[in-house]
Amino acid sequence: MPIYFKLSMQELPLTIDSIGNRWSQESITRTKGFPLYHWLQTESGQGTVTLAGEDITLNPGEGILIAPHTPHRYRNNTKCWMTAFLTFGGTLANDIRKICGESAYLFIDAEEGQYFQDWIDRTLLSYQENRLNDLGLSVQCYEFLMHFSGICRKHSQTEHPLYRQYVAPIIEKIETDPAAVPDVDSLAHEVHVSPQYLTRLFRRFTGYSVQNYIMRFRINRAKELLIGKPYLKVQSISHMSGFHDVSHFISVFRRLTGTTPKQFRKNYGVNGG
Repeated sequence: MPIYFKLSMQELPLTIDSIGNRWSQESITRTKGFPLYHWLQTESGQGTVTLAGEDITLNPGEGILIAPHTPHRYRNNTKCWMTAFLTFGGTLANDIRKICGESAYLFIDAEEGQYFQDWIDRTLLSYQENRLNDLGLSVQCYEFLMHFSGICRKHSQTEHPLYRQYVAPIIEKIETDPAAVPDVDSLAHEVHVSPQYLTRLFRRFTGYSVQNYIMRFRINRAKELLIGKPYLKVQSISHMSGFHDVSHFISVFRRLTGTTPKQFRKNYGVNGG
């Protein structure tokens, strides 16, 4: 159960703040998030991470990279949830988003997660054997990020066969008529996969679950209507965006944008209905 904190005492472009494996993970709640990038991966057992309005289950081998200051919590679903973890930052912290993207988190499946498990094991062993100084740790952290960069580039390619076969048809359906989109089970049935698998593919290629992608698209459509059609009332925009209940629409809009639809209009100098 090795775990180390503050591995580097120098201010370097990239530094490992903490690292550990074989860790019996307990429940954690961070209402203001963590100040650094945080990688969490299941070694055995199962846990759930809640952030950005989603519950993300981490099975063995699966991991998640959480951006700084992202409110989140996680809990064990099994009696023993063993994890590996890494937190990192450095003077280039503000540029890490250029590598990892702007999403609040990145989910990594078990197949791709094997690299990160091996990386943590290898880095810990080298550190324990005094084979890594501060500069070496910085180089190791850079290697970790570069592998993430490769995954992000690969997953952003809309020509990927899995994207074209399963994700693209659902996105087209969502964007054609967001008000008529059925539930996730029905969408998965249309492309002949399980809801769980479809959700994993959406997280892999878009950074969001199917349901969260739908909600965000509906809210973006509502923003366009709020600004572009000031004569429309909020209730009408709610229905046109795919919400059947205006109170639910306002609640989701506030959660995702930090303001109400009417205030959103005012912020852009639009006097609407």
